[in-house]
Amino acid sequence: MNHRIFFSLLASLFIVFGAFTYLVGLNKVSLYAEAATSDSSSVIGVDLEEMILGDVNAPVTIVEYASFTCPHCKDFHLENFLKLKKEYINTGKVKFIFREVYFDKYGLWAGMVARCGGSKSYFGLIDMIFEKQSEWVTGEVAEVVDKLKRIGKTSGLTNEDLEVCLQDTANARALVEAYRVNSVEDNIQSTPSFVINGKLHSNMDYDDLVSIINKELN
Repeated sequence: MNHRIFFSLLASLFIVFGAFTYLVGLNKVSLYAEAATSDSSSVIGVDLEEMILGDVNAPVTIVEYASFTCPHCKDFHLENFLKLKKEYINTGKVKFIFREVYFDKYGLWAGMVARCGGSKSYFGLIDMIFEKQSEWVTGEVAEVVDKLKRIGKTSGLTNEDLEVCLQDTANARALVEAYRVNSVEDNIQSTPSFVINGKLHSNMDYDDLVSIINKELN
């Protein structure tokens, strides 16, 4: 998808859902859809953490851009990521950075849940978010959020923790703005995409990914 068209659709989507609320028991939780904004001043004071695995001084840096609602992104993480982690990240050859792409409101909420416990629980949670993608990605708004919250609780987060995270509109704005800036800078137009030592690559099979990594290592 052309990124200009995508950003227009993203902004429209969040405006449409900006006034929505959902009920969980007696708790009314706002849906922070006003998160879509191009006003960079809205992210001042929000410290976003870059999600990184591996040796920060590794010779190869891979930045993956992925959406939690993207089936191809799920396939990469379930079929290839564990091999990449074992063979290249854990061995100090690759520094891996994961950056979220927001095609829709559900993907944004999944990112907010994944980040709720910080970097220590982040990668374990995104593994589960991808693994259970087909279970939580469809349904009514309240159902989707409840399913994501159940995933978040597996890392020890409480319902109260997750409600606070999901209502953090400043963080939501910052996440959307960071994605907008990074994706334009790296020319991201599809997911998953990989920036390997500064060079953009589209989705590929594991053998092709390994071939690129090994060339960078030599």
